[in-house]
Amino acid sequence: MAKLYFYYSAMNAGKTTTLLQSAHNYRERGMRVAILTPRLDDRAGAGVVASRIGLRSEGIAFERTDDLDAIVRRDIAQHGPLNCVLVDESQFLTKAQVWQLSEVVDALRIPVLCYGLRTDFRGELFEGSQYLLAWADELTEIKTICHTGKKATMVVRVDAQGRAVREGPQVEIGGNDRYISVSRAEYKKVMSGEGTIEPVQPPLPL
Repeated sequence: MAKLYFYYSAMNAGKTTTLLQSAHNYRERGMRVAILTPRLDDRAGAGVVASRIGLRSEGIAFERTDDLDAIVRRDIAQHGPLNCVLVDESQFLTKAQVWQLSEVVDALRIPVLCYGLRTDFRGELFEGSQYLLAWADELTEIKTICHTGKKATMVVRVDAQGRAVREGPQVEIGGNDRYISVSRAEYKKVMSGEGTIEPVQPPLPL
């Protein structure tokens, strides 16, 4: 039975890597997938989904005003049956788009796997995450760790000097240079000015 899935985490937990692995698993079995990605996140290029470990795939870029149900139906009409729809950076979905994805599941009987952040740097839900948490059939947390060794559940936005940012727009695209995942306890310290941000260490050479 097709379901709407939401895989959520803090930054740098491997959400996109997991998405691309899922796409590979379907394709390896001769199945066709569609990868949807918000156009506003163009760090790897519009319509390209790329992970920090070097995996990448072409996707369908969409705007906040697009009807995702219509996009999926158009893709099927042009390229044939779909076995799965995967959505990267799904925190940027609108309420209407989450509902449209539920229509893909319920009307077209196609599973939809969404990957995204749960909360922003202020500790508040993104619109897409809010309605995925409310409407998804299955919720799965992808875990990552804070520099303290505890599970990281919060995200801190930092400026060019590595200082915590407490105000600003909810959406500001960036990677390790702008966002650091921390535990809730560490988040409280940092946002109150009592703690400091540890820099993200580069990966060890293979």
